[in-house]
Amino acid sequence: MPSPIKIEHRIGVQTTAAAIWPMIMDVPGWAGWNPLYPRAEGEIRFEGRLTLELALPGEKPRVIRPVVTDWTPNEQIIWTLSLYGGFLRTTRYIEIEALTEDGLGVIFSNGEIFEGPMTRLLDRRQRARIKAGFAAFGEAVRERAEAEWRQGGGGAISGVG
Repeated sequence: MPSPIKIEHRIGVQTTAAAIWPMIMDVPGWAGWNPLYPRAEGEIRFEGRLTLELALPGEKPRVIRPVVTDWTPNEQIIWTLSLYGGFLRTTRYIEIEALTEDGLGVIFSNGEIFEGPMTRLLDRRQRARIKAGFAAFGEAVRERAEAEWRQGGGGAISGVG
């Protein structure tokens, strides 16, 4: 069986985890700012089912239906997806890591671990598209969160939650 493949993007954000968290939890609100998931439905909760339109650069958007398997407020969301009759399984994560004691300044990570016999479908070009999609997601989080932080004087993201 092929080895698991991990693809990840990490980016620094000059705000707090508590400021980012409401916009990440508002899955239906992703449509307004998230280039990777321009249409999204569902709720972040244990065993919550999401319906997401996945828009990777250079590919036709497609609908996926992952299941939330774990989440920790202000820290992480994990969901899983099974494709091709279970021959490709993925674990997707979104993480927010505080860099300082006061919490101002975080690393926002989003990535996915691919496992199963069909991982061989992920050639270099496909991996690059996935990485570019994760980068666009991370950059959109940074842009929106930092702008809201500046406008709101350091509060939570306005209009969310």
